[in-house]
Amino acid sequence: MDYEYIAIPEADVPLAAEPVFQHVVTTYAGEANKTVSMWRAVPDDLLDFKPHAKTNSIRTILVHQLLSERRFFAMFIGTKEPPVEELLPMSENPVVEEYIAKYVMLVKLRLPQIAGGTTSWWLEQRPFFGGLHRERIWIFWRRVLHTAHHRTQVQSWLRLAGQHVPPIYGPSGDVQWAEDDPTYSLEAAKRGGDN
Repeated sequence: MDYEYIAIPEADVPLAAEPVFQHVVTTYAGEANKTVSMWRAVPDDLLDFKPHAKTNSIRTILVHQLLSERRFFAMFIGTKEPPVEELLPMSENPVVEEYIAKYVMLVKLRLPQIAGGTTSWWLEQRPFFGGLHRERIWIFWRRVLHTAHHRTQVQSWLRLAGQHVPPIYGPSGDVQWAEDDPTYSLEAAKRGGDN
């Protein structure tokens, strides 16, 4: 699959200190690229859209992503993070590109730190919400899943607003290509297996 835009090219993804953790570094960069692709699909005039009074606007979701990911990495994973005052765009009514620039900057600061993680670092017990203690690697994957959740919120809001939805893991309702091989049938699900 070819993406229209890549914020963090493969050449900019650092090598892990221990090869067994390269997938962590590569996945974090890849998920960040997917998040940027989704955010880029948001028109500036739709930033304050929310499909229901009880949901957050797209802008609120982007702000939450920037703030909560910084807190998550600083507090639970233990990476060095910029001061909170530097996390959000400075303009009074930021446009999408300003949020994206902040997000990419934060991801690029974290990549070498997680790439430097050794087995003992990744397996270290760290504090987590509710007085729990979990391995750093467990906490990291929770963050990746949490980011995917917020990316899906933006995707859903775009669809509900009648906007284009870019492909993330494969084709979308708006983007198809010749090599599409969706799994919508029992026959398709059997491909690649012994059944």
